[in-house]
Amino acid sequence: MEKEIIATEQAPKAIGPYSQGVKAGGFLFLSGAIALDPATGEMVKGGIEAETERVMKNIEALLTAAGVGFTDVVKTVIYLADMGDFATVNGIYGRYFKENPPARVTVEVKGLPRNALVEIEVTACCA
Repeated sequence: MEKEIIATEQAPKAIGPYSQGVKAGGFLFLSGAIALDPATGEMVKGGIEAETERVMKNIEALLTAAGVGFTDVVKTVIYLADMGDFATVNGIYGRYFKENPPARVTVEVKGLPRNALVEIEVTACCA
């Protein structure tokens, strides 16, 4: 099985030894996205709303770079620093998945990179 590395300047560069995304076996696997501004590499300010919007835009840039879109997403995992933010994140997330949303897991975690409030990982079909 071959794998293709997906990278774009429209999403933040990896901050460790990983790829922004990988296509393999008819699927696209995106690394967890946090609210880094792709232009500056800095975390966006403005709380959970601003972070979630930035995360979704970063995901959108990577999906576009891979030649797919939100309708191709089959599974997501949302990591929250505070489950109390669930409703806010869910509302913003829902605007990107209007019909036939993907399977999803949401968990609260002790901490996220760069003290992020939210991180989302994505798996999409790309066959």
